Amino acid sequence: MARVAYLFPGQGSQGVGMGRELYEAYPVARDVFDEADRIMGFSLSSLCFEGPEETLTDTGNAQPAIFATSLACWRVLESVAPEAFASPSFMAGHSLGEYSALAAAGALDLADGLQLVCERGRLMKLAGQRNPGGMAAVLGLDDAALDEVCHQARDETGGVVQAANYNAPGQIVISGDSVALARAMALADEAGARRVVQLAVSIGSHSPLMANIADDFRRAVESTPLHEPGVPVIANVTGRPLASVPAIREEMVRQLTSPVRWVASMQHALDEGVTTFVELGHGQVLAGLLKRIDRSARRVNVGDVADLQKLLKD
Repeated sequence: MARVAYLFPGQGSQGVGMGRELYEAYPVARDVFDEADRIMGFSLSSLCFEGPEETLTDTGNAQPAIFATSLACWRVLESVAPEAFASPSFMAGHSLGEYSALAAAGALDLADGLQLVCERGRLMKLAGQRNPGGMAAVLGLDDAALDEVCHQARDETGGVVQAANYNAPGQIVISGDSVALARAMALADEAGARRVVQLAVSIGSHSPLMANIADDFRRAVESTPLHEPGVPVIANVTGRPLASVPAIREEMVRQLTSPVRWVASMQHALDEGVTTFVELGHGQVLAGLLKRIDRSARRVNVGDVADLQKLLKD
């Protein structure tokens, strides 16, 4: 039987209408959104289903919305999955998606997970207000070349900039303060990058700009009940499975200021014999990245009713 990994997308994957079809078609999805509405104290489901987009995109709303949608997708898949998909070998999530993966693996309850990602979103937004920053996607440079670009930009400006997401070979996101980020973008262009695009965010995620909220977030993490995962969850920071509750807590805090090593995470799953990857949530961001990492891997999406029907038919 093929080995399977479940993948959970992070912030940026949100979109108005996400989860609505599953909510209407599957009681287990409805239960997730109804509980999320109760925990949040407002209709998070309506925000997911109807928008407005600018409110959904706000960091404080996007993180719990993506978390709830991914968990609804997982609950539906769990209830209808054919045998080949019923027992994943690994789970992994990109940035925020790591919390969805931990919840799906049984390490984090839905209610506790929602409260924690809400606090994460609130604190990250606060960090961005204290230390404004930005992010940029760089295409066509390898890891070493871009790391050198960031090093040079830091030396020249005295600012903060570093790789934030090693998403795929030749597809890396950098993060930092506005001056250092602008210099790194220019240097990347001079170094031969195929394309350099500043992202529409004002937060320098996965960089030292998040350090000023790390202690507050650590307290939130320490007060959140956690359990050992029933399925190995591959960590963003190390690209290796998280084996214990203390390791999960440390990963959650370190992830704020450390790069997401997505290529290493996917390579670990591939090296362990995984041949099928199921993305649970809105969109196909992670499937697209996986195509660049290993074109031979089977990629499956579960985000709406049509996706499920295709999965069950295949």
